[in-house]
Amino acid sequence: MQQTKPIELYYWPTPNGWKISVMLEELGVPYEIKYVNIGKGEQFEPDFLKIAPNNRMPAIIDPEGPDGEPISVFESGAILQYLGRKFGKFYPADERGRVEVDQWVMWQMGGLGPMAGQTHHFRVYAPEQVPYAIDRYTNEVNRLYGVMNTRLADRDYLAGEYSIADMACIGWAILWERQGQDIKQFPHLEKWLERMQARPAVAKGLEIGIEKRQATQAKMKDEDQQKVLFGQKAR
Repeated sequence: MQQTKPIELYYWPTPNGWKISVMLEELGVPYEIKYVNIGKGEQFEPDFLKIAPNNRMPAIIDPEGPDGEPISVFESGAILQYLGRKFGKFYPADERGRVEVDQWVMWQMGGLGPMAGQTHHFRVYAPEQVPYAIDRYTNEVNRLYGVMNTRLADRDYLAGEYSIADMACIGWAILWERQGQDIKQFPHLEKWLERMQARPAVAKGLEIGIEKRQATQAKMKDEDQQKVLFGQKAR
C-alpha cells in the first residue's frame, strides 16, 4: 500500500517509543515525529489526551486510515498490529502465523516491558533503595531473558520470521545492563541483539531523538521531574 501523507508519530525516545520508530523505518513509509516530552508533562496536554487517553506515548495519527479517513491509535502493541495489517509487512496474514506473532507481542506487553520498567525504576530512579523490590524485579527480568534465550536457541527471531514481535522487544533488551543482567548468560539472546542492531532500520529507529533522551536521563533524579514521570498529574 502506498502512503502519500505522513503518519504522525507522537513519540519520546523510550523502549515503547522505539517500537514504532523502528517499525516505521522498516516500512519505509513517510512519517513525522511529534515529540511528547514526558519530563515536562506534555503527555497530559488535552490535545494529546484526545488520541492517547491513558496519557502515555507512543500514539499515531494516520491521515489515510480505513476508508481513507484519519484514525488515531494508542498503545504500542496496537500500533504495531495496525501498521502490520495495513501495510502487510512484518505481521503474517494467515491466522496460524499471526497467532505466533501475537503471543510474543502480548508477552512483551504484559511481561518484559512492565517488569523491565519496574527494574529500571527501583534500580536507577527510586529516591531510596528498596532491596526487596530490586531483587524481585531483577530476578523476574532474568527469568524473562531466559525465556527469550530458550526461544531463540533454534531460530533467528522470536516468531520464526522477523516480525513486530522482535520490534516490540528490542528496545527493552538493549538496556540489559541497567536491568542488572549479564548478557553473556544468554548467548542466543545476545546473538539476536546483534542481528537486530545490524538492521539499518532498527539502528536508525533507536537513534531518533537520542539527544533528547540523554538530556532527560540527566535530570531523572530531579524531584519535580520525578513527580511528572512517576506521579499522577502534570506540574
